[in-house]
Amino acid sequence: MPTDETRVILAAANLRDLGGIQTADDRQVRKGLLFRGGHLSELDESDISTVTDLGLRTIVDLRRPSEIESRPHPDMEGTEMIRCQVSSDDNEFAVVANLLGNTSSHVDGPGMVEDYFRRNLTDRLDAYRPVFQLATDPDRLPLLFNCTAGKDRTGFVAGILLRLLGVDADIAMADYLLSNDVRRHWIAEREQQHRQVIADRLGVDSTEVGDNHLTALRSLLWCQAPFLEAAFSTVTDTWGTWESFRRNGLGIDDDRFETFTHAVLT
Repeated sequence: MPTDETRVILAAANLRDLGGIQTADDRQVRKGLLFRGGHLSELDESDISTVTDLGLRTIVDLRRPSEIESRPHPDMEGTEMIRCQVSSDDNEFAVVANLLGNTSSHVDGPGMVEDYFRRNLTDRLDAYRPVFQLATDPDRLPLLFNCTAGKDRTGFVAGILLRLLGVDADIAMADYLLSNDVRRHWIAEREQQHRQVIADRLGVDSTEVGDNHLTALRSLLWCQAPFLEAAFSTVTDTWGTWESFRRNGLGIDDDRFETFTHAVLT
């Protein structure tokens, strides 16, 4: 089975293939059919060529209109771009981000992000349902679903999709957490920038700013296991089984799903 690292296609876009991930019944996701990633707006000509060579039929863009406007994807001949906005401008991530500079009050960033993942299933499932309808349509493959960083909205979709395909929770979690390794250098830079901002506001040297001041920021930058676990638990707490969630939550019947699994599992 391919290692996590070999599935990374473009680190700059957190773009990787779900192919090679093993299911609980010893099958594997076929290579070259399902991809996950971040935005593609800052790729150079060579990187764009790499994406073009994937032969994508469909890109499902999970971002909000303002994100798409500020970071538009390059046009790719033969690829249909479908917009599926799954979150609002005032989502939990935005609330935490707006409170980051407030050093006088506690911001429970991790708790709010866990709630975000839960509410994807309790409050936002109507927005996500079309995404899973598209992703499980063999006629749409090869398909890429992506957002801005390729870790939260995209990570949620990938985690749910892998569990539906019969991938064990720990393996689906490992794919989710892989974004931390892919984006580690970028994250470190953002942490240092924020540490300096806090230091300036407190009138101290950045070395005197403790990690407790970075907790909320880190909930935005890092994939953390409790976030995706909150989504997985919500599925079983609400629907009982993943099969019931697939049928009754997502509206994907057995025949349709069997056709999909036949196409993507080997």
